[in-house]
Amino acid sequence: MLKRAKKHVAAPRTAWQVQGATGRRGRGGGSLALAWDLARGRWGSLAGTFLALGLAVGILSMTGLVFASAQPQVPARYAGTAVLVKTPSTGGEINGLFYPDKPWSPEQARSLAERLGRIPQVAAAVPDHAFYAQAVIGGKPVAGDTQGYLWPSAALAPYRLAAGRPPAGPGEVVVSRALGLAPGRQVTVLTADGPASYSVSGTVAGPGYYFAQARTGGVRVIGLVAEAGADVAAIERAARAVVSAEGLVLSGEARSATEPVADVQTRWFGYQILSGMAILVAFTAVFIVASTFAFGVAQRRRELGLLRTVGATPRQMRALMHGEALVVGVAAAAVGVAAGTACAPGFGQTLVDLGFQPRSFAVEIRLWPMLACFAAGLAVAQLGVWAASRRAAKVAPLEALREAAVDERPMTAGRWVFGALFTLVGVVVGVFIAGESDSVIQYAFYAAGSLIVGLSLLAPAVIPPLVRTVSWPVRSGAIGMLVRQGALTAVRRTASTAAPVLVTVGFAVLVTGMVETNVGANGLRRAAAVQAQWVLAPQDTPGLTDAAVSAAGGSSTLPTTVYTGDRPFSAIGVAGKRKADVIAGDLQDLRGGQTMAVAEWAARERGWRVGTAAPMVFEDGRSLRLTVVAVLKKVPADILLTRQTVRDHDPSALTEPVYLPAPTAVPADTAAVIEKVTDRMASIEEHEDELVWVFVLILVGLSVGYSAISIANTLLMATANRTTDLRTLRLSGATTGQVLRTVALESTLVVAIGALLGIAVAVTALVGITTGLTNMIGMTVSMILPWPIIGAVIGICLLLAVAASVIPARTALQPPRP
Repeated sequence: MLKRAKKHVAAPRTAWQVQGATGRRGRGGGSLALAWDLARGRWGSLAGTFLALGLAVGILSMTGLVFASAQPQVPARYAGTAVLVKTPSTGGEINGLFYPDKPWSPEQARSLAERLGRIPQVAAAVPDHAFYAQAVIGGKPVAGDTQGYLWPSAALAPYRLAAGRPPAGPGEVVVSRALGLAPGRQVTVLTADGPASYSVSGTVAGPGYYFAQARTGGVRVIGLVAEAGADVAAIERAARAVVSAEGLVLSGEARSATEPVADVQTRWFGYQILSGMAILVAFTAVFIVASTFAFGVAQRRRELGLLRTVGATPRQMRALMHGEALVVGVAAAAVGVAAGTACAPGFGQTLVDLGFQPRSFAVEIRLWPMLACFAAGLAVAQLGVWAASRRAAKVAPLEALREAAVDERPMTAGRWVFGALFTLVGVVVGVFIAGESDSVIQYAFYAAGSLIVGLSLLAPAVIPPLVRTVSWPVRSGAIGMLVRQGALTAVRRTASTAAPVLVTVGFAVLVTGMVETNVGANGLRRAAAVQAQWVLAPQDTPGLTDAAVSAAGGSSTLPTTVYTGDRPFSAIGVAGKRKADVIAGDLQDLRGGQTMAVAEWAARERGWRVGTAAPMVFEDGRSLRLTVVAVLKKVPADILLTRQTVRDHDPSALTEPVYLPAPTAVPADTAAVIEKVTDRMASIEEHEDELVWVFVLILVGLSVGYSAISIANTLLMATANRTTDLRTLRLSGATTGQVLRTVALESTLVVAIGALLGIAVAVTALVGITTGLTNMIGMTVSMILPWPIIGAVIGICLLLAVAASVIPARTALQPPRP
């Protein structure tokens, strides 16, 4: 034993002696050199930590580069306009919904354009009018761009004529050359009014439809087309003096503030995926690194005791552990950054294909995200080893003489305190979300994460009773007794192996159960809102035109946005009979162009009550004072107006699907179709599920991948240190098959415990989600758990655990080669 000790401690003894006697090494220099030597000597046991960190840094680098590239971009159709003037910022994201900025009034837009057009070196000040337009070719709407403009807006790109001439009258249009229509051809174009035939007067190289005149909404952007060789900075200064507080003057990259709301919302969805991946990766990586290092300290107590025996101080022991983490972190971070950078372009294109980034998105390789992710990898390694280093510093010199494998004190005071605290926080948050309606999902993840940390810290105390309970069916017999007592004796090993299973199963059950439960709640909401059997739905268009709605009849809603002050509100124009939960007033009084019904929360926020008259700005920029005639509960929009009021002020609005008691004929070229309500709902849910399940599978896949690394690493370390025990068992009369069955049953027991704890964590959070959704929609929502997916995740964990323990055990039992 003394020879073994000298072999292990020769390097550290020399390093520390030199540091203490001569001071020629900097603080921690000897510990770092020793850490490098020890890491090289036990690289096999650190492989799991290396893989976990490398995968984490790789994913962080990939998502970081995508995130850095996913910034607002200057719209291509403004690329040739050096200076833009836009309305003051009043839109943006509110509760997950995105609103455009409030438009100028027609008089204000006209006045601004005239004044801006008089600035020296400005060839033209072009108010940009945008509205819905979409060609119908061969009886089908053309997919892609669905925006129409007045012809002067073509100069903002600029999109010059590729053939033909500009539109000269109301029956002419300039279209994209990509449509393949030559000047002189007739084409059917859908607008909010319905289909109309136009003569193609010319084509341009860019997207869009350009008219000589059309019904348009308000103006939000005025482009200043400069003369050749103009001083852009001088134009910008002059424009600021003209505009003052009436708008914002933009140039250069600042023009990205004019990005369409649809692209902003798409980018926001992408941010949610990237944020979810980054948070899950960081949480899981710290968790696994901490678990691996903690188990490594428990396995190396004799080695650490030898170091303490030859004079290592607690500070030097902590420095040693942090040094090992630094060595592994540098190597893993370098590999991860390289792999993540290589995968980022492909991942970005995948997000575009799935609709989570605009079509114009492309990944740009930048240095700062790579450096930040490299530093994040080192930080994760240091955070993960922090608790293990403190435990290593407490190893006594006499631990070098320790022979027993019993965990004498698996639960420290710190584990009791922090474990109980995190568990309590998780339970409290789980109870809180039962009464929360706006942020149920967000708080559910907080509750689950807190419970996972808490139960992992309390695992050495929780596992013994679970072991006795789960192993009760196999308590008789030699193998059952060995499995039971082995798990109870090596509680820390059992807890370290069960921890990654707990994380994986917990997140898998939570995410998949949350999706299924939410889908069920949406189905209940739709079923309660719709009593009809048939629906008039748009076909390859953003909504229904007035021509289609007029032919079908029935109750319809026309969505728009209105503004009071600088606050946007969603609004719908209703026609026909409409059911609503009225709190005050009478919905039948909603008629004419100067009345509105408001949602309860909006009335509470703005201090509105029945009889209140409030000024509202519409999509065309015009303002009216509307009188509140009813306050409503659980309505699909913040404000209800008459359909005609919306149409008068938003000529480009498209109608949402119309529900009908019976099928009816639909005029040709209106891009509308009659469907059964059940078929329509199934199609909507299928599309929503497709997008949501992509996100779900990414998160579950990451969890399972990390579980594979952690389970395999922990069991390989544990089995390697049990070689003597396994051979002793074999020499005591057990056959090789009996020994391997014992090892496999031990792994099965550990996975079962981790799965039970993970399901308990997820169900606790899901109870809060179902209660919150029940309160939100006013109907009983049942918890739905996708057991096939959950079973597959548990099965993968079990397969990995058995393979990672049985294979090295079988190798250890083989007789040595001569």
